[in-house]
This record gives sequence, structure tokens and C-alpha cells, in this order.
Amino acid sequence: MNSTVTKLWCETTVNSLIAIVLFGALLGVLYLAELWVPALAGKLLFFNDAAFCVGIPASIIGVAYILSIKNPENYTGFYLGVASLALLGIQFYLNGLYDLTFLYFVVFIPFQIMAILSWKKGSKTEKKDDVFAPEFLTTSTMLITFVAFIGIIAIDYVFATFVMYGDSLCENAVAKIISGSMIASSVLANYWLIYKKNDSWLYWLVYSVAGMLLAVVVTSNIFSLVLFTFFLVINAIATVAWIKATPKEKYGWLKK
Repeated sequence: MNSTVTKLWCETTVNSLIAIVLFGALLGVLYLAELWVPALAGKLLFFNDAAFCVGIPASIIGVAYILSIKNPENYTGFYLGVASLALLGIQFYLNGLYDLTFLYFVVFIPFQIMAILSWKKGSKTEKKDDVFAPEFLTTSTMLITFVAFIGIIAIDYVFATFVMYGDSLCENAVAKIISGSMIASSVLANYWLIYKKNDSWLYWLVYSVAGMLLAVVVTSNIFSLVLFTFFLVINAIATVAWIKATPKEKYGWLKK
């Protein structure tokens, strides 16, 4: 293991410790909130729920993953991504969300493995002074991606209506759109992350906002709201870091 790889693994280890401390603090605050505010008792932490318990390490590892890959050169973070996605897949299975379980194990985890191979190859083949830098999509590719985003939402809407809910197209419309937005944004974010496109982070931001809306409008889960708000902040930090690392000539559709 050369010094560069060792440095990347050390960075990932530090980020993992930061994530543990952050979530330890978050869980501590939520525990005290339940303890001191009777109205919140049993509404923030659900340690008797297996899915909730699996979600805690999934979230910790997920934050460490995002903190690691906000460095466009750190491919080691994707190993954490695989672990986080596997745990999330198990969590969705325990919640009876078999479509998301399928999506995470059959689509997202392979995407992460592809990202490891792509970034690792890039880090070995790039010259020392020629950093494997992130970039924005071209205007045409950005538009095609946005159309794909809308298309995935529409497909999921129809699937949710006739397969999952068995209701009419007008019923549960908000829940279906929010859920479809989460699926569409996460698919595109994972895909473009493989190729180091800044647009992937824009879709991660959409995913975080959709998760917050789901927690407020659909599930009324305060813990999920706090969690997705936390992810929104972390994703925003990563977005800024990547944009700063992007050469002006690689601004794609943002070029004037």
C-alpha cells in the first residue's frame, strides 16, 4: 500500500470517527429531548424497532461515506458506501419496502462497486499534476438527465398506484411524487457519481429535501426529519467542495 492510498484510508478513518461523534451527539440530544419533553416521549427514538436500529449504523457509515468522497480523489469512501447501502437495503426489507430493497442491492451497490473501480483506476492513471477533477455535465446531457428524472418519477408513480397501493391515480399523489423523487434522484446521483459529475451532488440535495418532505408530509417522523436535514447540510458541504475543485473549463452547462 503506497503512501497516497494510506493517506486516503487515514482520511476515511478520521471521517468515520467524526460521523460516530456527530451521531452520538445527535442521539444524545434526541434522548434528552424525549426525557425532558413528555410530548416527545417515544416519538424520536425507537430502539425496540429492528429497522430503526439497523438504520443507525447505516446513517453513521453513510455520513462518513459522504464526508470521505467530498474529496474528489478519495475512492476509499465508496467501500463505506457499499456497507451503508447494504444496511439500508436490510432496513427497507424490515420495513416491508421490497421495491427499495431490490433497488439498493441490484442497482445502487453495483453502482458503488463501479465507482470504486472507476475512481481507483483514475487515481492510478492520472499524472501527479493532472488531478482526476470533477466536472459538470454538458447542456445536452444535463437536459437528458432531467428528462430521465421526470420519467423515473412518472414510472414509479404508475407502479405505486397499480402495484403498491392499488388505488387511483389521484389518491396519495403527494406521497407518490415525493417517493418517486427520492428514487429518481438517488438513481441519477449514484450513476453520475461514478463519473465524477458535480450534477450528482445536485441530485443528492434533491434527495435530501425529498426525504425531509416525506418525514413531514407522509410519515410525520421527527427523527427522519432531523436525519434528512443533517444529510442536506453534509451534502451541501460536499457540493461546495466539489465545485471548488472543478476547473473553470469543466463547468459544462454552467459555462456562460
